Amino acid sequence: AVKFRRVLAHFPQELSLAFAYGSGVFRQAGASAEQGENNMLDFVFAVDDAMTWHMTNLLKNRSHYSFLKFFGPKQITTIQKYGAGIYYNTLVPCNGRMIKYGVISTDALIEDLFHWKTLYVAGRLQKPVKILAQNENSKLQAALVSNLKSAVTAAFLMLPESFSEEDLYMQIAGLSYSGDFRMIIGEDKSKVQNIVKPNVAHFQKLYSNILQDCPQVVYKHHLGRLEASIDKSPEGQFTQLMALPKTLQQKITALVNPPGKNRDVEEILLQVAHDPDCGFVVHQGISGIVRSSSIVQSAKTILTAGAKKSVTYSMKKLYKMTKGGLKTS
Repeated sequence: AVKFRRVLAHFPQELSLAFAYGSGVFRQAGASAEQGENNMLDFVFAVDDAMTWHMTNLLKNRSHYSFLKFFGPKQITTIQKYGAGIYYNTLVPCNGRMIKYGVISTDALIEDLFHWKTLYVAGRLQKPVKILAQNENSKLQAALVSNLKSAVTAAFLMLPESFSEEDLYMQIAGLSYSGDFRMIIGEDKSKVQNIVKPNVAHFQKLYSNILQDCPQVVYKHHLGRLEASIDKSPEGQFTQLMALPKTLQQKITALVNPPGKNRDVEEILLQVAHDPDCGFVVHQGISGIVRSSSIVQSAKTILTAGAKKSVTYSMKKLYKMTKGGLKTS
């Protein structure tokens, strides 16, 4: 935590939330401790006023930005709003390590957490992260909890009637990778498993309160074990579908409702609740959200990182993917 806070000291301090995530923070299966120490450190900074934050950061850390620095903070903030609403500076040397940091407005983050508009940063926060700074924003706090509850609900809909605790965390960790084209090219195929297996204790810490309040789950905390029996009746599934984030409900509606038929969301979700493939429809809806935001966000990287850094970053991802592929083949 000390080394992460030292990194934080290099940036403007007006942060509503700052967290570190990824393989540089939490060890992943198949990686040695030494690799973890050398991996790039990933950060996300949520800021109330993105333009003012970029303006101050340009004065402090101008070299972090690509050619876009010449267009000024207003243009940078405009570009930030596209895709997943986050602006990344990548391959930045800091305190002897390479770091990557994303800047998102607090409002955009809250919207993503509540409604899964892009599931980009909300997806990061469904997995264990190291919170480094957080202000007293009650709406943001409520949104963070809401995001975790939604992740559990979506996972329940996609899992069979009974499953293990690890199955649940695997399903949750995989939500934000569903439909991400980078999982086809650019990411290690066993990434989800590598995230969950060494970090079950961190997932337990993140989800134990929510699972203890779940009537469908017997959470034997002292044994570190979970016994779940999910209500797969149409009534049970309908209740869960109605609790899903708004954007996901809209995606499911668009998948099921033929064009020109003007039925309300509740009616369509009731139809989905009776469908034996209900879980698959939910998965397709999530994939639709992730696919569109990941494509735009990746295209944006060419601008925000600059051509040279984009190529370097992509080559590192491809190398990790092929290494993962060789291990599993």
